[in-house]
Amino acid sequence: MATLLVLGGGSAIGAAVAERFARRGWTVILAGRGKERMTALARALSGRTGCTAFGTPLDVLDTDSHAAFWKSLPCRPEAVLCAVGLLSDQQAARRDAAQADRLLRTNFNGPAALLELAANEFEQRGSGLIIGISSVAGDRGRGSNYLYGSAKAGFTALLSGLRARLWRSGVRVLTVKPGLVDTPMIAHRTLPRWLLATPAKVADDIMKAVDRGGDILYTPHWWRAVMWGVRILPECWFCRINV
Repeated sequence: MATLLVLGGGSAIGAAVAERFARRGWTVILAGRGKERMTALARALSGRTGCTAFGTPLDVLDTDSHAAFWKSLPCRPEAVLCAVGLLSDQQAARRDAAQADRLLRTNFNGPAALLELAANEFEQRGSGLIIGISSVAGDRGRGSNYLYGSAKAGFTALLSGLRARLWRSGVRVLTVKPGLVDTPMIAHRTLPRWLLATPAKVADDIMKAVDRGGDILYTPHWWRAVMWGVRILPECWFCRINV
């Protein structure tokens, strides 16, 4: 039976994707903060879907522990979903170097180190699937969230590089770029409901992309056109837009 490892197993998108894989008969390993919490989430997932599910603690920021974490997995994964993310207040992060460092390390350094472990094993095996949740925020630096956006830009580049490295080995890398998603990360913001996708919608789009192939997924799909327009604006104009 194939196994999916979810890095950030407590996230809304991670949980939604995990449930869809589970309903297809996959074994699921949920990895995230808190052993008891991950175990409880895995037990609930198994109860809803009938799948075999495990919960295991993971500290994304403790890169020294990642090798031991990877070796200790209850079974070897055929697919890895990286749904780790942190969207903090940029105004606060601009004033607090420690908070800025945490934001950058959570969104890039930690996930990058973990996906290297997955890439090395998958490359040796000659098969595997890596799904990375990046963001449309990484397509261009914006004054309102350039710290988060720069980390996600780096993560997008990492996934692109892994794809170029691994495709000859039969390993697939899918980059997912959601727009605004109705999750606890943006619960503090007042936004039009029509602008927000649900985690379920993002998960459905991911499963379609897994089935049909492809390298980069914008979800919902209309974000591709929106971000094309954002990217082609001359810098002198873009700097004058309050976004």
